[in-house]
Amino acid sequence: MQAKRDKGPKRYFVIFVVMLMAGVYILGKALYTMLPPESDYWKAVGLNNKQGQIPASRGNILSCDRQVLSGTVPKYNLYLDFAVHDPDSTIEAKTRAFRDSAFRVDLDSIAEGLARIFPDYNKQWFRQNLLKGKSHGKYAWRIYPKQASYVQYKACKELPFLRESMYRSGFHADEILHRLKPYGELAARTIGDLYKDDSSRAKCGLELSFDSILRGKPGSKHFTVVRNRLVPIIDKQAENGHDLLTTIDINIQDFADRALRNKMKEEGVQGEVGVAIVMEVKTGDVKAIVNLTRGQDGKYYELKNNAVSDLWEPGSTFKTASIMVALEDGKINLNKTVDCTPGAVRMHGRWMKDHNWRKGGYKTPLKVEDILGQSSNIGVSKIIEEAYSNDPSAFVDGLHREGVGIPLDLPFVGKGEPIVPHPRDKKHYWSKSDLPWMSIGYVTMLPPISTLTFYNAIANGGRMMRPRFVTAELKDGMVIKEFPPEVIKERICSSSTLRDIQYCLEHVVSGGLGKKAGNGGKYFKVSGKTGTAMFSENGRYGRKHMVSFCGYFPSDNPKYSCIVCIRHQQAIPSGGGQCGPVFREISEYIMSRDSLRNASLAADTNSVFVPKATKGNRHDAEAIVEGMGLQKRQLNVEEADTMPLSKVPDVTGMGVKDAVYALQKRGLRVRVNGCGQIAAQDIAAGSQAVKGKTVTLTTTIR
Repeated sequence: MQAKRDKGPKRYFVIFVVMLMAGVYILGKALYTMLPPESDYWKAVGLNNKQGQIPASRGNILSCDRQVLSGTVPKYNLYLDFAVHDPDSTIEAKTRAFRDSAFRVDLDSIAEGLARIFPDYNKQWFRQNLLKGKSHGKYAWRIYPKQASYVQYKACKELPFLRESMYRSGFHADEILHRLKPYGELAARTIGDLYKDDSSRAKCGLELSFDSILRGKPGSKHFTVVRNRLVPIIDKQAENGHDLLTTIDINIQDFADRALRNKMKEEGVQGEVGVAIVMEVKTGDVKAIVNLTRGQDGKYYELKNNAVSDLWEPGSTFKTASIMVALEDGKINLNKTVDCTPGAVRMHGRWMKDHNWRKGGYKTPLKVEDILGQSSNIGVSKIIEEAYSNDPSAFVDGLHREGVGIPLDLPFVGKGEPIVPHPRDKKHYWSKSDLPWMSIGYVTMLPPISTLTFYNAIANGGRMMRPRFVTAELKDGMVIKEFPPEVIKERICSSSTLRDIQYCLEHVVSGGLGKKAGNGGKYFKVSGKTGTAMFSENGRYGRKHMVSFCGYFPSDNPKYSCIVCIRHQQAIPSGGGQCGPVFREISEYIMSRDSLRNASLAADTNSVFVPKATKGNRHDAEAIVEGMGLQKRQLNVEEADTMPLSKVPDVTGMGVKDAVYALQKRGLRVRVNGCGQIAAQDIAAGSQAVKGKTVTLTTTIR
């Protein structure tokens, strides 16, 4: 028993020795791996497996005059290395000595310079932040908590100490690309977006439809160690994306947006959804496309591309297509009259009513031009019922012949495809009441842009153009691919039918319910059709209505077509009264602008046109005019900055750049809401300029 007890401690001692030797071996192996030449080998292995991608700069989306609607802007995270490490101890000591002495000498200058470049923080804050980083002795200490612009980054590179090379000062920046829309909400849903959590993925609009052109091709890189730092080695350069030249005219877009927005805000309208589209007649180019939805806060936003994706029953704007079919088939002529009394009649068990049915309707029979002019439901439905009740397929075939309901193949994901049911279509149950109600704009479902395309064809001599949003692909400003106008149908009807329809549409504005869309013939003639329809939600009609006006101008030689739609639930819906005024404002703006452009052709050849200069620097404005090759002259420019430095200047009417410069020069912080010219400032001009105080500027474009 004693011998067995003596063997126990020996076994434990042997196990302890073995474990100790194993631990010493592992520790020795780790040290061997960390030291040259073995460490160099494993670093090389790690670097071979460490690959990086070089992002390509996404191409810009441009307006028709090449203003940036959506562009890629670099932002920078700014860092300063306070730790120094180099395999060469001599170089490390010299670098550390230089950084310590230069940093100590230039600290105040650096802090003062950073406060000037980034006025949202003062000199004392930057000084304390730099000293904190120095005390921690860390790599990549963030010297500014927000992202800097390229101009700000370059300005930092001019400051003492920071102007030295990265290896001497330790100052460096990480570039991050951001996608920005300089014009904010204008045409936002048409332009499109990228996903916020993944800026390389397009979400909607032109950004998504033309993603393969815009995104470019990323490059690749690997890393190597130079003086104990990871240095990138480029294997393949990134190919930046190409630009898109769109048809959008940002000035027309801005005006149409404001005109529609103001109307929807009116007490008697209080619109829920609004759409306005302006199209160039000859080409089908979409010059403006506005989509407004009222948010829970009562304000209006571009949340959805309703003009392209929403399917709505068009209502009375569809009556033009119905009358065109009857004219083209020889069922009626303009001398046809219809008795519409007493304003309400039974059709297949349902009441067909005119808007004045409570007053007994129209007392005398209406001619075709007045049926459209007064938008008589009874007049149109009686014509179509009488002509096609025994063969409703012929009526729907006539609509298809005109191009009504034809797919437009627009470059948008989620676009709405028109629905014009056919009696022989098994997917749709056709009842006898469908024919008269289809004739006045129910049963069918069309996106607003399809309705406008039809009216644009009437204005274009019967030629139907596909709506065009993009005209060219650009690389470095040069056109490398064009997207020409496309014809969908050469003729939607005969010349005689077209003349009759054009006559009727002009009468709608000159003597019918569309008077508010015109200008009384003072400047130019307008043609079009009003529309009012009950809005169906989940197959049920309630108090909501869709009102609209669709037409073109000038009637004699059409250049532009336009549709305005508003959805609301006010008691008295009126396409002519609520959408007509918006149409008139847009048409008058466009025609007056074009007239001013054309007026230069009739000007005295000795005269020189000088662009209007806004409030700013007179010498800069004169330099720009001279650079444009125009005759140099003194411009009537109100100087932007005549106020003493101790006072807040008046920056209303200035551009954002001039306004920010004038305020920051006085030590003020600036917050800008929107872009364009300054419309208002929240600190009155002439007030005492308190350094560090924030001035909020409101612009004309938000």
